[in-house]
Amino acid sequence: MVSVSLCMIVKNEEDVLERCLESVSGLMDEIIILDTGSTDRTREIAARFTDKIFHFPWRDDFAAARNESFSHASMDYCMWLDADDVLLEEDRQAFLALKEGLDPAVSVVMAPYHTGFDENGRVTFSYYRERLIKNRAGMIWAGAVHEAVTPVGKVQYADFAVTHRKTRPSDPDRNLRIYQAQLDTGVELEPRQQFYYGRELYYHRRWEEALAVFEHFLEEGRGWLENNIDACCHCSYCHRELGQDQAALTALFRTFTYDRPRAEVCCEIGNWFLQREQYRQAAYWYALALTCSRDDRRGGFVSPDCYGYLPCIQLCLCYSRLGDQKRAETFNELAAACKPDSPAVSHNRAIFQALSEQEPSA
Repeated sequence: MVSVSLCMIVKNEEDVLERCLESVSGLMDEIIILDTGSTDRTREIAARFTDKIFHFPWRDDFAAARNESFSHASMDYCMWLDADDVLLEEDRQAFLALKEGLDPAVSVVMAPYHTGFDENGRVTFSYYRERLIKNRAGMIWAGAVHEAVTPVGKVQYADFAVTHRKTRPSDPDRNLRIYQAQLDTGVELEPRQQFYYGRELYYHRRWEEALAVFEHFLEEGRGWLENNIDACCHCSYCHRELGQDQAALTALFRTFTYDRPRAEVCCEIGNWFLQREQYRQAAYWYALALTCSRDDRRGGFVSPDCYGYLPCIQLCLCYSRLGDQKRAETFNELAAACKPDSPAVSHNRAIFQALSEQEPSA
C-alpha cells in the first residue's frame, strides 16, 4: 500500500478545519498544515490531528504556499485539500481502495472535484483536479491564483471525489487583486492565468475588459482545449450583458471549431432561441444536448444537468409552447427520471392533469 501525506494551506479556518480533518481520519499517513497567518483557533484545532504545523508568511501566491506545504511531506504521495473540502463516506471507502491498490508507477491521480449542488445536494458542477501527486517527482505548483500542477508520467483517474462545502463567502476581490498586482509589476500572464483573469473580470461585471482578455487569450492560440471552449462561452456571456445578442450566439458557435459539441454549449444555444420564443430552433439544440456524450475525464467543467434533466425540462416547455402536449409530457417524465423531486416536474404534471380534465370525454 502506498503512503499519503495530506498537505493543506490554511488561514482562519476554525469553522471548517475540524470537519475536513475528521472526514479523512484514518486515511492519511501524515498531515502537514501550513498556516499563513491565522488569528483564530485554526492552529489549536490542527494540533488535535497533527504536530506537523508550520508557519508560512502569506505573499499573495497560492502556488508558493502549496509548494512549501509539499516540501514538508515525507510519504510516497502528496494530497491537497482546502479546509472547506470533505470526503463523504462513500468517497472515503473509494479512497482507501485506491490507496491499497495504487500502482507506485503512477505519478498523478486525478479525482472529481464536486463544487456545485442543488437544493437536495445533487452535484450540479464538477471537474477533475490533480489530487494525489507523487512526492519529489519534479512536479510543482504554478500560478499565484488558480494554481495547478502539470501532470507528467503515468496518470490515473480515481473513483473517489472531493466535495467542496463552503460555509461562508471568501474574499470576492482577492483573486482579481492578485492578478492586478502582478500586471502592475509587469508580469505577463501565461495562457491558463489569462483565462482565469478573464473569468475574474467577468465575475466583477467588467464585461468589456473580460471580453478583451478572452479574445486575446483565444487569438494567441496557446490555451488548453477545454479552457478555449469555456472562454468562448464567457465571450458569449459578456456579449449578452453588453446587449450584443448576435455576437453572443456567434461566440457559442465558435466552440465547435475546437471540438465536438458539449451539452453545456447546446443548452446555452437552446436558451438563446428560447428567450426569443423560437421554440423549434430551441428544441433542436436541447435535443442535440441529449445526444452529447458526457466525458468528465476530458478535464473541463461539467454541468451534469445538461446531460439529462435540463434539456428534457426545456424540451417539455418548447413542445408545450408549440402545442404538442403529448410530446411535452413525455419529456417532462424523462426529466422526472433524472430528478424525481423537481418542483418544475411537479408543476408541469399539475398542468397536464388540468388539461386532460378539460378534454371532452369520448
